[in-house]
Amino acid sequence: MRIIFAISAFLVVVLASTDGHAQQKGLIDVFGDWSAFAIKEAGQPVCYIGSEPGKQQGDYKKRGDTYMLVTLRPSDKKSSGIVSLTAGYSFKKGRDVIATIGKDAFKMFTKNGSAWTYKDSDDDAMVAAMKRGVELVVKGTSSRGTETTDTYSLKGFTAAHKTALEACK
Repeated sequence: MRIIFAISAFLVVVLASTDGHAQQKGLIDVFGDWSAFAIKEAGQPVCYIGSEPGKQQGDYKKRGDTYMLVTLRPSDKKSSGIVSLTAGYSFKKGRDVIATIGKDAFKMFTKNGSAWTYKDSDDDAMVAAMKRGVELVVKGTSSRGTETTDTYSLKGFTAAHKTALEACK
């Protein structure tokens, strides 16, 4: 279920950022390096915030779009949201992603080109760390064995998260 929610949110971000009609796709506002969105799915509000890495490292020749998302679904009674990552490549099977914020490290399971936290309490802890933190560093391994390190600024995360929560009341 978490995978479906995160993928649908990712698709909205991609559409909003590539077709030049972001306002029509639910963009609320941009806060520093994070954007807040609100849409309706099956009549229910869905809000999310997303960002792209400011820095990408790895010995790769080709890589797709990379995003970090936090998806909020009030109908699911989750207060902080579901954290997900789209890497721009397929992950090596059986390898976790490690997301680090300050001294806090979070393991994320992978499937194809996406990653999620293992449990709801990890989402809550990761969102709390993102609110306190300055940057988020994500390390992953592609299906070809290429190691990558993506660095996300957390500037604007708290304001974007608060705005998305308000929009989804």
